[in-house]
Amino acid sequence: MINKSEYESIAQKVLIYYERVGIAITNEEKIRIEIADFGLNDIYNTGLQLITYVNTDRVCAKEMVLMPYQTCPEHKHPTRKELAGKEETFRCRYGTVYLYVEGEKIERPHCNPPCGSEQYYTVWKEIILTPGEQYTIYPDTLHWFQAGRLGAVISEFSTHSTDKTDIFTDSRIIR
Repeated sequence: MINKSEYESIAQKVLIYYERVGIAITNEEKIRIEIADFGLNDIYNTGLQLITYVNTDRVCAKEMVLMPYQTCPEHKHPTRKELAGKEETFRCRYGTVYLYVEGEKIERPHCNPPCGSEQYYTVWKEIILTPGEQYTIYPDTLHWFQAGRLGAVISEFSTHSTDKTDIFTDSRIIR
């Protein structure tokens, strides 16, 4: 768990990324920046920063920031009873996003999982997103993503988001 001082420092960095790409953030949104360390206490290697604009029963829109080489760990958005899992489209706004999904393994991936967590990364079909490119991830699809050397800003457009129901490959993760 990060402390208040660390939260404030990271939140300021997130605002610089949003400013860099011309994403206007209101004062109310600034105080709602989410910083997820996934309970691993290794935020600069495994983590994600975001603002959720809207999350209704039908749609969700977020702006996410990854610091340089920061990784969002492998997970999926499962179908629960008759409710389909989340379908999400990532659109890169800044930097490079290396997205890994189920499918044919790339021979030499650009990224490595965070040190000590390699066993929890099992999908290796690589999708590279640069500014203006996007990719849709369908429900029940294992995926993880990592920023390149500049970090990344990603817009997410999806169906309803229920982060608490995400299933992570790494059993140490707390969301």
